[in-house]
Amino acid sequence: MARIDFVDLAHAYRPNPTTEADYALKAMTTTWRQGGAYALLGPSGCGKTTLLNIISGLVTPSHGSVRFDGVDVTRLPTEKRNIAQVFQFPVIYDTMSVYDNLAFPLRNRKLPEREVDARVREIAGLLDLDGDLKRRARGLGADAKQKISLGRGLVRPDVAAILFDEPLTVIDPALKWELRSKLKAIHRKLDITMIYVTHDQTEALTFADTVVVMYDGGMVQSGRPDELFDRPEHTFVGHFIGSPGMNVLAAEVTGRTARVGSATIGLVHGYDRLPAGARIELGVRPEHAVMTAGEGLPVTVERIDDLGRVRYARVRLGDARLSVLAPRGIAIDGSAARIAVDPARIHVYADSRRVAGEN
Repeated sequence: MARIDFVDLAHAYRPNPTTEADYALKAMTTTWRQGGAYALLGPSGCGKTTLLNIISGLVTPSHGSVRFDGVDVTRLPTEKRNIAQVFQFPVIYDTMSVYDNLAFPLRNRKLPEREVDARVREIAGLLDLDGDLKRRARGLGADAKQKISLGRGLVRPDVAAILFDEPLTVIDPALKWELRSKLKAIHRKLDITMIYVTHDQTEALTFADTVVVMYDGGMVQSGRPDELFDRPEHTFVGHFIGSPGMNVLAAEVTGRTARVGSATIGLVHGYDRLPAGARIELGVRPEHAVMTAGEGLPVTVERIDDLGRVRYARVRLGDARLSVLAPRGIAIDGSAARIAVDPARIHVYADSRRVAGEN
């Protein structure tokens, strides 16, 4: 187990990078604490897998260093980093039994057979593989094979960290929640640093204590799931997390007043020091913009999305389109409606970065 530090880390796949756009992974300095459960969350191509492969040693960064407990491992090969990595598709030995698959990493390190047996049975119990230990892996389904792959990563008690690269992609949707819960329980029991890569916000938010949101090769925000939802520091974070995501509206802001088209919205904080020439936007989550039978901002209803437990309306405020909560007690007759926006839940962004208002 180890604390992992990135110091001025950056990576470009093309030779002689000259601009920021040349880098697949933009410069970052950060720490992954020992025993933490992390998720790297972002869309395809944002740099998640590159970052994971730099930790494991499969990729050597163009700039900066990687340190395990203060020791520079940037140039060390993968086999000397003591890292376990679980990939998107299961990596197992089909001709071996489940028991022998789990035991292989331990036997390869010449552990006594008594210790091997105890550890294999412990991990098999955590993953509900007890009944399959004598079966050959070839005859098992994709779900069970990925459990074996997970077990091979978890079975080593001395690993610095376990890296998961979208490990539940091939798992039946009905079992994903169960496996995520098991991984979280295993993390709590074993106190191992785990870093989990995914583009699925549900996987990230239910597994990790700390979610790192990546966008265009950089880390745009890191924090607890509730922090990312309640106070997104970048418009991408607000849009990517939540279903539907945060509404982002072009606006003019002066002091405690925002204007979206012809509509005027009062703000709790003042914004008299916004950067000159910056693109100014408001961010408000659909849960904090609610259709009302009383006073509010006039909108035009374009459609209603009824999800069973909750309804959202897609509305137009001037030229801006946004999603708002549509309580079942509110009658929707025609396209004219009004919405109430909670001013305490409005965020102001300059060039996509959140700006702290003045009291």
